[in-house]
Amino acid sequence: MKIDKENLQKIAHLARLDFEEDGAREMVASMTEILDWVEKLNELDTDGVEPLTNMAAEQNVLRDDVAKQTLSHERGLFNAPKKDSDYFRVPKVLE
Repeated sequence: MKIDKENLQKIAHLARLDFEEDGAREMVASMTEILDWVEKLNELDTDGVEPLTNMAAEQNVLRDDVAKQTLSHERGLFNAPKKDSDYFRVPKVLE
């Protein structure tokens, strides 16, 4: 499959990208190369091959969550640039 400049412009618009002329030519070449590679993969016979859901056979091994006091309020707020009794003070970001 070949990517043309019109397709690249549509993709760039959707992805909010802006290309200069030289960058657009390079991107068309790169995307065409990628799509050619994917088309090559379509030539493989995948009948009877189960889809992968994970690349590794290992399962997540999670430790038990044990609550414990590791840092006191005073120690946690010790180096805070601005604090208000039990809380960090931060600049307002939402109105």
